[in-house]
Order: sequence, then structure tokens, then C-alpha cells
Amino acid sequence: MNYTYIVRCKDDTLYCGWTNNLEKRMASHNAGTGAKYTKNRRPVELVYYETFDTKEEAMSREYAIKQMTRQEKLKLISE
Repeated sequence: MNYTYIVRCKDDTLYCGWTNNLEKRMASHNAGTGAKYTKNRRPVELVYYETFDTKEEAMSREYAIKQMTRQEKLKLISE
């Protein structure tokens, strides 16, 4: 299974990514090894995710979410 996810960082910013192991990826983010962006913004909290059969679908959705405004992302999270 592949996932596209959004985390809320300690400074209230949002980070979007994709992975094939959501639990491991969250542990990596909170250990400071997940992404350069989240390294100094820990802890992070998983606030949204979608599942996909293929890596390509997850990556495509990640790109689409990254093109959204913050307001659009917040609306997606709240739905």
C-alpha cells in the first residue's frame, strides 16, 4: 500500500509527502530523519492521509496537494 499524507508541524505549518510505510515514516519525521523541512519543526502530527495501490498514484496526489493553497489543504484535512 502507498500513502500520500499531510503532517502538522510544531510551528503549525503543513508538510505533504508520500510513503509505502506510514508508521515508519511518521517515526522518521519525529526522529528528525524524515525530511529536511520537518527536521527542525518537530514534533509532527499526522492529520491526513490517502491510500493508493501504486507509488505513481501516491506521488501524483502528493504533487496535486502541494499545488493547493494552505486554505485548500486545511479544508481537505477537515473533511
